[in-house]
Amino acid sequence: MFKRMKGLLGRDSLSAGEALWIKPCKSVHTIGMRFPIDLVFLDRDFKVVGLKENIPPNRFSSFVFRASGVLELPVGTIAWSETESGDAIDLS
Repeated sequence: MFKRMKGLLGRDSLSAGEALWIKPCKSVHTIGMRFPIDLVFLDRDFKVVGLKENIPPNRFSSFVFRASGVLELPVGTIAWSETESGDAIDLS
């Protein structure tokens, strides 16, 4: 539980290729974070059901009803990867 509450707090950044997978999760916050992030919301089948780019610190994301979990990613990852709603993500 503590690990989930801490999330990315205390970090200065996420490096390219790094991510934090939070499950179950339908919404996140960046309160107390030091850097912006991209968010990819996934359903139970790891299909993209929501995308939020460049979420700055001290904000709340919208609530994504169909989401089962969320990937917190470095800013620019969604644009770089051209990820779109409906895409399937492989977390292996």
